[in-house]
Amino acid sequence: MQKKIDLIIVSGVLFFCAITTTAQNSTNSPYTRYGYGELANRSFGAGRSMGGTGIGLRSSKQINPMNPASYSCMDSLTFLFDFGASAQSSWYNDGINKQQDMNGNVEYMAMQFPLHRRVAASVGLLPYSHVGYKFNDIKTTSGQQYVVTATGTGGLNLLYAGLSFDLWAKRLSVGGNINYMFGSINHAIESQYASLDPTKPVQRSTELNFSDAIFDFGLQYTHPLSKTENMILGLIYTPKKRLNNESYEYSYSSELITDTLMDRIYDIPAGYGIGLSYVKDNKLIVAADFAYQEWEKATFDGNNGALKNRTKINVGAEYIPNQFSRPYLNRVRYRAGVSYTNSYIQVEGNGYKEYGATIGFGFPISDTRSYINVSFEYLKIKPEAKTMINENYLRMTLSYTFNEHWFFKRKVD
Repeated sequence: MQKKIDLIIVSGVLFFCAITTTAQNSTNSPYTRYGYGELANRSFGAGRSMGGTGIGLRSSKQINPMNPASYSCMDSLTFLFDFGASAQSSWYNDGINKQQDMNGNVEYMAMQFPLHRRVAASVGLLPYSHVGYKFNDIKTTSGQQYVVTATGTGGLNLLYAGLSFDLWAKRLSVGGNINYMFGSINHAIESQYASLDPTKPVQRSTELNFSDAIFDFGLQYTHPLSKTENMILGLIYTPKKRLNNESYEYSYSSELITDTLMDRIYDIPAGYGIGLSYVKDNKLIVAADFAYQEWEKATFDGNNGALKNRTKINVGAEYIPNQFSRPYLNRVRYRAGVSYTNSYIQVEGNGYKEYGATIGFGFPISDTRSYINVSFEYLKIKPEAKTMINENYLRMTLSYTFNEHWFFKRKVD
């Protein structure tokens, strides 16, 4: 009982810390100036190490909000808690200038628990997008040269609660998440020469505040191939949603002028995904996902067609040498994967491709129910135009998955 109380207290502290750190920058990419910024990876622990897969993954040892139908795979006696944080090193190159940065932040936290032998629930907090950049540009007006500095901060977050139902025991499940999306995005442009003339604006900035509920749904079908082998098909769907928002524009010179704009329109697009995984119990998982988002049909800042449809392909695997052997390294879960994504943003009509490769490990602790997960990810941003910036990332994610039997009564003779 004391263990449960201690974990609830720790969970509350971590949850508060996660909320208070959501405003910290997790990126320095100039591309986050566009759209909602850099879209976050929604996979946890094992899935993140397996190339970001999750649509077709179904495990009683991991929380998987990518497909809410997965929650019901846990047994009726288990409680799951997952907390993750990341650090990354970034390299930027525009062909002339080079820059290197370091970033880190809380990634996510979530918990999952059974409500019935065929029903389970999950709640958690995770990012939807990140905005963080600062760069300078030299311009000339009427023979006068001046420096323009552009900065951006913020991002959007998702506080989710989901349910999953087994319609056909161990074969067919459905689920859904209700996500409370909240956060602020701030963009500012400062002209240094303007300080010489108090009538000219020194800085113009835009603040976008979002607060709304969005939904996503999932389905998983498990087809047994043998007593120890299964194929799992997963489907996900996110309906299009127009977001409630408040937009402000500020202009700074000798005094502050504030304008509130109530008629700006921002959408989250419809999204679809399909995933397939092969599972050999306690030995091997191979998974592949395909996801598609209709950003071209979404309105952003009142403009239609300003963004591009986004495609994601993820492939990964997990291998366990021998889960029941005594040597520790035989019980470690070894993971790897690759990914491909095209950008949803456009810079003067051009976007970029994103290529990724991951390796990771699941280190068992205590009775091998709980794990410390470590993943290492390399990302290459390859722009479509030579004038755009090349980006490279090396990211490490560390997470702790707590898996404990809670919901049973001990018998005392």
